[in-house]
Amino acid sequence: MIDIIPPAFIYLIGAFILPIIKNRRAQQAFVLLLPVIAFVNLIHMPYGNYWVYNFLGFDLVLGKVDKLSMLFAYVFVIMSFIGMVYAIHIKEYGQHVAACLYVGSTLGVVFAGDLLTLFIFWEIMAASSVFLIWYQRTKSAMSAGFRYILVHLAGGTFLLAGIVIHATTTGSIAFVLFDIHELSTKLILIGFLVNAAVPPLHAWLSDAYPEGTVTGSVFMTAFTTKSAVYVLARSFPGVELLVWLGAIMALYGVVYAVMENDIRRLLSYHIISQVGFMVCGVGLGSELAINGAGAHAFSHILYKAILFMGAGAVIHVTGRRKSTELHGHELYKKMPVTLTLYMVGAFSISAVPLFNGFISKNMVVAAAGELNRPVIELMLHLASIGTFLSISLKLPQGIWFGSQKGSDKIPDAKEPPLNMLLAMGIGSFLCILTGIYPKLLYDLLPYQVHFHPYEAGKVVAMMQLLLLTLSAFWIYIDKLGGEAAISLDTDWFYRNFGRALLRFCNEPLNQIRLKIQTLSSQKVAFLSRLSQNPYVPLEMFWHIVQGKTLPLKDSVNQAYSPHIYRLPIGVGICMSLVFFLIYGLVYLWLV
Repeated sequence: MIDIIPPAFIYLIGAFILPIIKNRRAQQAFVLLLPVIAFVNLIHMPYGNYWVYNFLGFDLVLGKVDKLSMLFAYVFVIMSFIGMVYAIHIKEYGQHVAACLYVGSTLGVVFAGDLLTLFIFWEIMAASSVFLIWYQRTKSAMSAGFRYILVHLAGGTFLLAGIVIHATTTGSIAFVLFDIHELSTKLILIGFLVNAAVPPLHAWLSDAYPEGTVTGSVFMTAFTTKSAVYVLARSFPGVELLVWLGAIMALYGVVYAVMENDIRRLLSYHIISQVGFMVCGVGLGSELAINGAGAHAFSHILYKAILFMGAGAVIHVTGRRKSTELHGHELYKKMPVTLTLYMVGAFSISAVPLFNGFISKNMVVAAAGELNRPVIELMLHLASIGTFLSISLKLPQGIWFGSQKGSDKIPDAKEPPLNMLLAMGIGSFLCILTGIYPKLLYDLLPYQVHFHPYEAGKVVAMMQLLLLTLSAFWIYIDKLGGEAAISLDTDWFYRNFGRALLRFCNEPLNQIRLKIQTLSSQKVAFLSRLSQNPYVPLEMFWHIVQGKTLPLKDSVNQAYSPHIYRLPIGVGICMSLVFFLIYGLVYLWLV
């Protein structure tokens, strides 16, 4: 199958075939079949470069296959199947088309062996994913989608500028390790960091993901930021800047998550935090750190999908998305299966032993310890504490438990559709399986693994952190409830700048435009009247030579009359003969 079609095109072609299928059952079977075909394709892909085409003297490589690309490809395809199962009940096939384009373009990024191919799929990824927000069809979703696409287009502009400069100066567009000191490389890095949601370039994520459709947001949690981690691991391993950016991300996302009331916005901030672990691992650059970054990306895609699916199930059933609106309605009695599966994701992200997050997160922290980076190690531990506090304790307390604060009831709450629970179940099974038997994950990592997560010291240290956090939560439980407030983030700056620019365009700039338009209209009208009588400029000039004054308005408004201005035909003939005579004399003289 390796010689037939790149994995990305399985989804891209499927996106164009899907609208042709009119039977809904057939559509459902088709979207579930695509990941199966793609997974079989991946199994039969040997390492090497495939689908290489020459374009304008450059080699375009659509299939750079090695352990790093296969690690991300496997989890992306698995996640696409889980996401399709979760969304299979949707009657609007346009969302499935957008999801297929999104997944396909992400696989295109993963297997791109050159920068031009990478950029093309990078932009398709942004353009297709925005529809998963817009399909929500609310005013806030439309606005968030526009901000989302504008930010990603800006990031794509930086990326393209870097690629052009790099290709011009080096004569190559190969996607390899880059020298961070070059201008082109810095521009490329900025483009990657935008998609990785590195502060202060992160606000698009917490702004857009909560506004997407219930099913669309599940897809969005998996692909954009993790594809950015992949390209960073491919081209910028060992860059010191990424160590600090990643550690800051890990803490930044947790701090905002603890304060957040909107359940999907809270989970979105934790994407920023968890991607910080991956970015930090890439920056540390050792084999253990790169393995940890890749393993954490794999684990994160699974458990974050479970968390967003659990939150989406609550929103689907209740129509509410804020902790203050859900607290105290005893949803644990009405949605026990959803709660149980959600807690699998919560324990995974909190690095509880026997769940996959314990394996991958500890690899990154251990790598920081091996490289004697105590400050980074401490920052990552603090982020882990905040994660357990907000995801495993505060959020379940706010959604499923708590005492009744008001008379507003949710009488019809029940478990979500079976396909939603099945998708959460698949993800939960994989989180537990790779947590109990990590060799399945180790075999996919780019370097040989010598890390043993279940040593007594590691397990005891993690349990101490978790139990102390649980104790603190129990003591301060009444003070950690959500509040119906808005948390200001860095998007405040460009939102207010946009509003100010809009006001400037609507008021002073529009007045200037009107004045210029009026003046221009007057000048155009004057020239138009002047052109109706071409002899008027000559008359005006003749009057000036004679020292006479003629009102400009009277001259311009004087209409052309052939009885006044037309010369006898003999004058024209005479002038022509004189011209030809002079021309002939000059010609003979020159010859």
